[in-house]
Amino acid sequence: MASGDQMAEIGEPGDMEEVNEAQGLEDGPSLKSTMERNGKTQPDGPVKEKKLGMIKQFRESMKRVGERSPLASNSKGSKDRPYSDQGGDSIDPEVTSLTHQLPPTHSPSLSAGSPVGSPLKSPVGFFQIKEGGEIAEDSPSSQKKHSRTHSDPSTIGDSLLKKGASIRRSFRLAGNKKDRTVKQEQLQSVTEITVEEKRAGEESVEIKESYILPEIPLTPLSVMQINELIKTEVLEEAHLNLLSLRQEFQRERDECTEEASPMELAKKEKDLSILYRAMQEKVKEIVRNSNSLPSLNKELLMHVARVIQEEEKREAEPGGVVGPGDWRGAWREAVSEGVEATLKRVPLDRPEQNASWLAIHLGLLGKAILKDLEKVKRELQGSYPPSFNVFSTYMRCYHGAVSQHLNTLQQQVTDLKDYYALLDWIINRYESENIMSSPSLRPEMEAEKTGLSLEEGFLDQLKGKYCMRAKEDMRASLDKILELENEDIWIKKQAPETDDEHFLNSDIHMDIWTNVKSNAVNSKRIDVNLEMRVVCSCLEELQQFPKRFETKLRYCCNSVENPSLWADYQITYINSFTALMEHMEGYRESCPTQVDHLSREVDGLVHRLVQSLEDQFKNDVRPYLRRMMTRKWLSTDEDFQQLYRRTEKLTHRCSQMRPPYVQTFLSCLHYYVVKEYVSQLMKNNYSCKNRKHDKAATKMRAQWDKLKDLFEEMTTHDWLHPVGDHLSNIIGETNKRDIKKHLKLLVADYPDISKKHLSAVLYFRGLMRGRERQVILQRLTELKRELGTAGNIGDNRRALFSDMQVTVTNTDCLADIPLFCFLLPDS
Repeated sequence: MASGDQMAEIGEPGDMEEVNEAQGLEDGPSLKSTMERNGKTQPDGPVKEKKLGMIKQFRESMKRVGERSPLASNSKGSKDRPYSDQGGDSIDPEVTSLTHQLPPTHSPSLSAGSPVGSPLKSPVGFFQIKEGGEIAEDSPSSQKKHSRTHSDPSTIGDSLLKKGASIRRSFRLAGNKKDRTVKQEQLQSVTEITVEEKRAGEESVEIKESYILPEIPLTPLSVMQINELIKTEVLEEAHLNLLSLRQEFQRERDECTEEASPMELAKKEKDLSILYRAMQEKVKEIVRNSNSLPSLNKELLMHVARVIQEEEKREAEPGGVVGPGDWRGAWREAVSEGVEATLKRVPLDRPEQNASWLAIHLGLLGKAILKDLEKVKRELQGSYPPSFNVFSTYMRCYHGAVSQHLNTLQQQVTDLKDYYALLDWIINRYESENIMSSPSLRPEMEAEKTGLSLEEGFLDQLKGKYCMRAKEDMRASLDKILELENEDIWIKKQAPETDDEHFLNSDIHMDIWTNVKSNAVNSKRIDVNLEMRVVCSCLEELQQFPKRFETKLRYCCNSVENPSLWADYQITYINSFTALMEHMEGYRESCPTQVDHLSREVDGLVHRLVQSLEDQFKNDVRPYLRRMMTRKWLSTDEDFQQLYRRTEKLTHRCSQMRPPYVQTFLSCLHYYVVKEYVSQLMKNNYSCKNRKHDKAATKMRAQWDKLKDLFEEMTTHDWLHPVGDHLSNIIGETNKRDIKKHLKLLVADYPDISKKHLSAVLYFRGLMRGRERQVILQRLTELKRELGTAGNIGDNRRALFSDMQVTVTNTDCLADIPLFCFLLPDS
């Protein structure tokens, strides 16, 4: 144990605590406890005095460090300390020997990975000014210590803590078990501070707007030394010496002494300009790379801000602008260049390398923007005074850089999906919570009212290209549909399939509708107005499709010899285009003109397909109809059976046709069969003699019943059903005079019947001439007059006989003689 006198000789306890505090230690053990632990006491004599002298000198050096510390000067940066030959204090060799035991410190102002240390701050590499302005290293006898950086309290505390630990190791201090236990508990409480808490503490420190400029050296360093300081990013010392050199130049210029020749002044002015330009370029480089470097450069950015502030103050002075000037503008330019560099680093594949090149790039671009702005808010914003408006500046730079980047990207876009990806990113994603409106950027982002600075008309042009590309893709899709239909159906002569409702079906209407629908849905996510423009573009292209389809169908199916298969094809495409038009009707409100035009084209195609189907049937049954009401017809049913089977087959096939065209077609088919069947009576090909009219009437009634049953549930022309019965009654009437009784119902149902038509029916009945025939025809005239149908064909909706031509046969020479000529005088 050391005595009290020995403790007094070593130093007062308060002094030791002061040393411990200067080293950042919470509870460092005293030298007394160290000697007690080693079981030794310090003897009186020179050794003890030497040890005491070293400790006192170290304490004095710590005080000098404290005086130069920003904590002692209440400023954010350290003051420049001149070299010893310029009036500064020299460093004691013994203190230097102590400091050499500390681990070498690197300037926090250097960029990460920089191999160059501070020429003024490194404890093993101080500069010494030689003759001629050169710099010598490793000369501790006449060194001046320069402070490079402004230090925040946390940085100084960390540095002092490391130095204190080194001193403890050098003195081999070790406490007893109790002291070690206490110290471990205290250290444990320190290490419990999390990284997040430390970061939050750093973020809470705000750089003040005002600052105290460190002392400007009376004599500046040489131009080469200042340039070296700029290169190694020792900005504070470099700027102070620049200001000193500037003051020196201004003094010499103002004094205009003989010693300062104009050539020397011009040279010095040129040196100043070069150094200022180098300083500004270095400032721009640091700012440009600040958001891509680790957060250790916060102190360096603080020096950048102070340099800019100081130069802005001096720009207003007479002759103040020596260098390039506009430092704040240069800073904003560097910020913009750094933002552009960030965007260029985002991976971008070529379209031929990856079909989703643009969507992937835009996704990565959004992540890069968000990550960078989060770092600006978390780290960079706190490295500048408030007047710099760091976040707002970065935000505006991003708006401008992204706008330019998007303009470059759209020049490479050719596909519809890429146009969509670009529009969707601009309109929906850029301002969403995934990027600019992210919760991590609040509340700073909420104060920003700016957005993308796109060129005027850029979005409208992009939307126009999107619509044009959608129209081109629509045409290509329709061509592909025709090609697939030809390859899969027409060439193979494959029968069409039926859907769940047992209708003949083709998928072309679903393919077309799906294409239009997908374009509409996608464009609606971007803009409702864009949806309307895209749908209108698709419908405009679709208007040309019905005619193109019909041409291709007839060309490819011209070789189809099977009438049934050809009929199936026609019914299938009647169904498909009918369904297509039903889908397109949903866009009538937004695109009425385009829907109307398309509807006319589709109706025209369907009408032509129906007409073709009807013509095919007419050509098929015409031979059998021609042999109706002839001698052969009276003796055999072969022709009628062929007519019936073909009609039945077609009507059954038409049951697979969708409404409303199925009713229209079957009604036309019904009308045609009835008209052609009755028309055979008008040709005067056969006359029933020898009471064959009764057999003919019976046969006609039976065939008519079959036809009526065939069309009973399919047609809307139910008014055609009675005509067969009326004609059968007239033909089968045994008493000629009773024929007049059947005329009233016939005229009532078919007012368009004429005397020529009735004459042809009477001819087939066998009543070719005579008084009774004239009486029947006269009665027809009277009935038509009574019903008000004389001289017209009656109801046009029920025009049957008016469409029939009558073959005139002049078998009755008395046919045109008035009836009264046959009456006797006494009658």
